[in-house]
Amino acid sequence: MAGGITDTGELYSPYVGLVYMFNLIVGTGALTMPKAFATAGWLVSLILLLFLGFMSYMTTTFVVEAMAAANAQLRWKRMEKHKEDDEDEDSSSGVSDSDVLLHDGYERAETWPILSVQRRGSANIFEITERVEMGQMASMFFNKVGVNLFYFCIIIYLYGDLAIYAAAVPVSLMQVTCSVTGNHSCSVGDGTKYNDTDKCWGPIRRIDAYRLYLAAFTLLLGPFTFFNVQKTKYLQIMTSLMRWIAFILMIILALIRIGRGQAEGHPSVAQLSGIHNLFGVCVYSFMCQHSLPSLITPISKKKHINKLVVLDYILILAFYSLLSFTAIYCFRNDTLMDMYTLNFTNCEIISVAFIRYFLGLFPVFTISTNFPIIAVTLRNNWKTLFHREGGTYPWVVDRIVFPAITLIPPVLVAFCTHDLESLVGITGAYAGNGIQYLIPAFLAYCSRKDTQLVFGSGTVNKHLSPFRHTFWIVFVLIWGFSCFVFVTANIVLSESKL
Repeated sequence: MAGGITDTGELYSPYVGLVYMFNLIVGTGALTMPKAFATAGWLVSLILLLFLGFMSYMTTTFVVEAMAAANAQLRWKRMEKHKEDDEDEDSSSGVSDSDVLLHDGYERAETWPILSVQRRGSANIFEITERVEMGQMASMFFNKVGVNLFYFCIIIYLYGDLAIYAAAVPVSLMQVTCSVTGNHSCSVGDGTKYNDTDKCWGPIRRIDAYRLYLAAFTLLLGPFTFFNVQKTKYLQIMTSLMRWIAFILMIILALIRIGRGQAEGHPSVAQLSGIHNLFGVCVYSFMCQHSLPSLITPISKKKHINKLVVLDYILILAFYSLLSFTAIYCFRNDTLMDMYTLNFTNCEIISVAFIRYFLGLFPVFTISTNFPIIAVTLRNNWKTLFHREGGTYPWVVDRIVFPAITLIPPVLVAFCTHDLESLVGITGAYAGNGIQYLIPAFLAYCSRKDTQLVFGSGTVNKHLSPFRHTFWIVFVLIWGFSCFVFVTANIVLSESKL
C-alpha cells in the first residue's frame, strides 16, 4: 500500500477486473452486516447502504483520476530528464541543436516537454500504465504534513484490520468447539446468550478457550510478520472460492427457511441507536480505495472503467442487500451473531454436519490466509513512514522492532475484546472514513491543481471523475468530517446511558 511504482504484471480484461474488485470489496465486513442491519432497522439500513455505496463509488473515481494524473507526471519527469540528458550529450559532442533537429527530428520530438506533446493532441499522457500506490500519490501531491497524516490513517486502519482478524478466528473456533464439547451441544445460533464465564470444556471457561485459541493463532501466524510473504496467488484463489461457496450457501439456506415458513425475524423499521455501528460496518464493507492501484492498473482496456465500476457497485449493493435481508427475516434480532456464519452451526438450522462445520469454520480458513499479508503490509508502512533518504535501519530495528510493533497491539486489543461488530464499526467509522472519503477527496483536489500547474489549464485528464465539479470534493470532505463528529457523539451518548 505504501510502495511506489511497481511492475504492472500480467494484464487482464475489464470483466476480470470487475470480478477482482467484487472479491476485494466483499469480505469480512459482509459477515458482520446482518447484525448491524437488525440493530439499526431495515429501512434506515437500506437507505444508509445505498448512500454509502454511492459515496464509495464517487471516491473510487477520485482515486482513478489521481492515478492517471500521477502517471502523467511521471511521464513528464522522464521526458524532461531524457531531454536534459540529450542536451548534455549534444553540448559535450559539439553538435549544434539545428544539426540534431535536421538529422534526428523524430527522436528529438520524443524528448520535448510534455506540454508540447499535449498541445499536439496526444491522448496517452494520462494513460494508467504504471502502478502508483496511494503512498506514492500522497508523496507526489501532498505536503509533508499530509503525507504523515496519510500514513497515520492507513496504519490505524491496518491495525483495526488485524485486530478484527485476530478476534474473528478465535471467536469462531470458540463458538464451534464449545457448542460441540460442552453441555449445550449444537446450540450455537439458537438464541441462547452465553457469558464469557460459562463453561466450555470441564473447568475451562469460554473466555479461557477464546484466549487459548488467540494464543495459538498468534504463535502460528505471528512469525510471518517477521518475514516477507510472497507467492500467495493460489491461496487467494482458494480463499475466494471458499468465500463464494459460503456466502451462496448462507443465502440459499436462509431463503429455504423463509420459504418453508420457518422465518423468525421481525426487523424494526428504524432504530437510531444502531446507526453509528451500521455506518462503520458499511464503510468497512465498501473499502477498496487503498487497493485500487493494484487492481485497476493491470486492466487492459480502461476506456469505460467508470461504467464497469458502476456495474460492480450495483452488484455489490444487490448482494449486500440480499444477504442482510434474508438474514434479518430468517433469524430473530437477538439470535443474530456478530459473525453471521455462526448462525448456521445449529443442528435445527442445518442437519448436515459438514455444512455446519464448513460455515462455522469458514472465517478461520479465509482470515488466516489474509492475516500475514496485512501484517507485512502494515510493517512496511511503518518502515516507509520513518524512512529517511539514503538511510538504513539497524538489523534489530528492521527485523525485530518493526514486526513487534506491528503484531503486539492488535493481539492485545483482541485479548481485551472479541466484540466483532464494535471492532468493525470503530475501524470503519474512523480510519476507514479517512481512507474512503477524506484521502481520495484531497488526492483529487491536489492532483487537479498540480495537473493545471504542470500541463496548463486547458489540459483534460482522460480519466477525470464524472464528479468533476469542486462541489463534490467539498461535499465529500464535509461528509467525512461530519461523520467523525456524529459517530463520536453517538458513542459518547451511548456510553453515558450505560
